[in-house]
Amino acid sequence: MPIADFVLSELRGVLGDRLSTGDSERAIHGASETFHQAPPPDAVAFPLTTQEVSAVLRICNAHGVPVIGWGTGTSLEGHALAVRGGLVLDMMRMDKVLEVRPEDMLAVVQPGVTREALNTELRATGLMFPVDPGANASLGGMASTRASGTTAVRYGTMRQNVLGLEAVLADGTIIRTGSRAAKSSAGYDLTALLVGSEGTLGIITELTLRLHGQPEDISAAVCAFPTLEDAVNCVAQTMQMGIPMARIEFMDAMAMRAVNLHMGSSYPEQPHLMVEFNGSPEAVKRDAELFGAIAGDHHGQGFAWATSLAERNRLWAARHASYYAALKLRPGATGISTDICVPMSELPAAVAAASADMQATGLLGDVVGHVGDGNFHVLMLLEPGNQQEMAIAKGVAERMAHRAIAVGGTISGEHGIGIGKRGLMEAQHGPAWAVMGAIKRTLDPNNIMNPGKMVPDMN
Repeated sequence: MPIADFVLSELRGVLGDRLSTGDSERAIHGASETFHQAPPPDAVAFPLTTQEVSAVLRICNAHGVPVIGWGTGTSLEGHALAVRGGLVLDMMRMDKVLEVRPEDMLAVVQPGVTREALNTELRATGLMFPVDPGANASLGGMASTRASGTTAVRYGTMRQNVLGLEAVLADGTIIRTGSRAAKSSAGYDLTALLVGSEGTLGIITELTLRLHGQPEDISAAVCAFPTLEDAVNCVAQTMQMGIPMARIEFMDAMAMRAVNLHMGSSYPEQPHLMVEFNGSPEAVKRDAELFGAIAGDHHGQGFAWATSLAERNRLWAARHASYYAALKLRPGATGISTDICVPMSELPAAVAAASADMQATGLLGDVVGHVGDGNFHVLMLLEPGNQQEMAIAKGVAERMAHRAIAVGGTISGEHGIGIGKRGLMEAQHGPAWAVMGAIKRTLDPNNIMNPGKMVPDMN
């Protein structure tokens, strides 16, 4: 049911012309990075303060209007689609870095600050915020989806790097969680509850983030392997030996073909590892030599080291471009991207099984991943509107997920749940999924916060 005119009038009383019902804004905020689709929202709001967010939620809660948080819109599982209509709350105008405390190695930011903007702000401090999901996502969106990325193997995900936050609950209540202290044993960890809740429990309006020192020295390399198994076994042995990798990324032969097409590069069309080492010059040299020996044991070949910033940027541009590069393998195709995460001991078998399953179906696609923490992605390229191919691709994704669950892994290491993986939640969590639903009912009894996502349907 569309938002009633009198409710829109109340919202305009709070936001003025920062409430839009125009077709263009609604269309922008009804789009998805992937194949997931839903009708556009009924309206889009652009708050500037926590108090405005609180006032908007009080109005929407009183009238049963769904509210969906929005950052840069780069999520991959339809997290921010208005599947039941309602109001999209675009947080990107709340984009201030409020405080940087170098002595405490933390920063306080509004949710619309992007990770690149924060790191630009930090350049003179000798500190950095390392979580890198690839896209220049908003930090509020990254917290809401518990994002990670290429550097998680060394620096952790958003779960480890959000110390505290301010959030507005469904009824407009403003809460603060966590602290600026290094540790706390004071009560429930509400920060961890809200990080990764995908906007189903509240709207994040401020974040206190852990910062890290910029490394003294950085070295990166790319290395080809004759087989997928050689590359992934190399990863497993590297991590088991405790080498402190800053990044260790896998790209299969098809992904390298796509990168060559996209970037005009000439990498061998074989499975590759892309690695990075951070630390003192001595530590970087030692760690790189250890990794090189392990890679040699697994038939690694053609090491190309990159020590200058320009060389490293070119190397990692290949990895970050992998999604859009893959689309060139089948021009006009729609991409279905899915991810799982498994214990490191299970990684070689999981990657091999996913690759074999995709090849057996005849679908074109590739496998890439942040394999240093057991997380990898499969991208399948489909003809738009081809329901038979869509059904085959969903079957591949579901089998990946069930294999991950069977070995103690998870249905998603970083893409999150959204609408794409909600149907797999019970298989992973069992009765605990109902507990998540009970938490949702307690904090959002009218089910206005991003309904149709994450938890079981509410009665």
